[in-house]
Amino acid sequence: LLCFRSLLVTSLIFGLLLQAPFAQLSTITQPNFVLLLADDLGIGDVGCYGNDTIRTPNIDRLAKEGVKLTQHIAAAPLCTPSRAAFLTGRYPLRSGMDAINDYRVIFWNAGSGGLPPNETTFAKILQQQGYSTGLIGKWHQGVNCESRNDHCHHPLKHGFDYFYGMPFTLISDCQPTEAPEMDRAFRRKLWLSTQMIGLITLTAVLGRLTGLISVQWKTLTCLAGFSLLFFMSWFSSYGFVRYWNCIMMRNHGITEQPMVTDRTTSLILRESISFIERNKHRPFLLFLSFLHSHTPLLTTEKFLGKSRHGLYGDNVEEMDWMVGQVLDAIDKEGLKDTTLVYFASDHGGWLERQEGKRQLGGWNGIYKGGKAMGGWEGGIRVPGIFRWPGMLPAGTVIDEPTSLMDIYPTVVHLAGGAVPQDRVIDGRDLLPLLRGTVARSAHEFLFHYCGVHLHAVRWHQKDTGAVWKAHYVTPIFSPPGAGACYDRGFCPCFGEGVTHHDPPLLFELSQDPSEAKPLSADTEPLFDTVIRKIGRAIEEHRRTLTPVPEQLSVSNVVWKPWLQPCCGTFPFCWCDKEGDN
Repeated sequence: LLCFRSLLVTSLIFGLLLQAPFAQLSTITQPNFVLLLADDLGIGDVGCYGNDTIRTPNIDRLAKEGVKLTQHIAAAPLCTPSRAAFLTGRYPLRSGMDAINDYRVIFWNAGSGGLPPNETTFAKILQQQGYSTGLIGKWHQGVNCESRNDHCHHPLKHGFDYFYGMPFTLISDCQPTEAPEMDRAFRRKLWLSTQMIGLITLTAVLGRLTGLISVQWKTLTCLAGFSLLFFMSWFSSYGFVRYWNCIMMRNHGITEQPMVTDRTTSLILRESISFIERNKHRPFLLFLSFLHSHTPLLTTEKFLGKSRHGLYGDNVEEMDWMVGQVLDAIDKEGLKDTTLVYFASDHGGWLERQEGKRQLGGWNGIYKGGKAMGGWEGGIRVPGIFRWPGMLPAGTVIDEPTSLMDIYPTVVHLAGGAVPQDRVIDGRDLLPLLRGTVARSAHEFLFHYCGVHLHAVRWHQKDTGAVWKAHYVTPIFSPPGAGACYDRGFCPCFGEGVTHHDPPLLFELSQDPSEAKPLSADTEPLFDTVIRKIGRAIEEHRRTLTPVPEQLSVSNVVWKPWLQPCCGTFPFCWCDKEGDN
């Protein structure tokens, strides 16, 4: 009997020890969240994902101390729709944040499109749960709807108590020494058209003065007026991109217009650390949305020329240093064990971004394609790392399909909130997978859109572990065989620049992650079965879609002067409040 009691006590103690980590989860209520999202960073740019030349020791440390996801998927291959999905846990076309045209992102601070006010972000739910919520860095989800100060799309209307950063996105136009980036081809056409109209006007005037052309001065005056109006109609927006788009805001107020790029990195880091210090005694959510590694690759002198990959490598290494500074701040305040840290990129690296022989975009490792390509892995497979000491097993690698949309239900659940029940939430709670209580991802299908056009579908066959991917549309690379759309600068979603596949191209990603060898009915016995299964899933998925206003329609993305954020009296918009301080 004594032996039996001793054995029973030993078994109970051993069982309690085994369950200790899970018991701890219930004792830590409302952990802090630090969400780190890079901009345009390729999965092949990070050390723990195979890069052995760009130094990323702090991001690598997160992976060593936490969980690394190797099949982490963005819901879109461009900034605006991907971030909309990240914030709402929903495919971007559900909120109207994916485009039917070529304008696939927010183009102006003075556009009227943006994340609709009726969308519920994870920040809004955490705010209701008593969290202090802050967004530092890039927003790119719109600003105003009908007037200059209605701020209907602003971060403070979407659950963030504090905002410091760019309401737009970093572009080369923000750096006076760089060549313009925004709508570059269209601007060239506008300049050419202006020169042609001007030349016609000048020729007509000279002809009238020399008597070679018989035309009334009234007609010439009208022609000259038209030339001037045409020039002003586009130059009033495109001629002042740096003033209209490259601004910094603190909450609703503009602090720099245009932004002073030399100090942007230090200010974003200072604001991030300050937010942690101010909120260390209450639960907080910090969304640090990096401007790195988007062109023009703002990099401080300390990091210039230090990497083996030119300016792009310098920029990535500086971002890694910023990650380290934020982690040090968490440690300094004694918050490491009560803070879930997440690192990812909004989509894949931009292969086509080059200036002469300089490569200014990222590298996507073994994966085909890149930014703007809705189907190929290189455009949507991104780094994904979680760290929460004592709660998540350190040094774990998970090769299951997961999505950036999964952050939404995961964070909401841990904060003690509930996801909205009045809409479809496409994300899945990652906690059971991260903690190892389940072996398979909760996703059976993931749908890969390019704008509103469905390009590919992934099926996770859970009984076998196979990951099938069917491509219905793929971009036509230019020049042929180049692996990207270098002649265009971006790969299109529709039209003459894409190929439609019937039957679709099929790959088994667990065997062919580079999507190099498409399968066929002759080479794969399950080909027809897989295609039928995915086809039925598409039909079911489309039944869950409802019509919503298009936030990225042409009428919503064009520049509207009455919506332009301005820290002076429009059009005299200029201020430097950071410099004044």
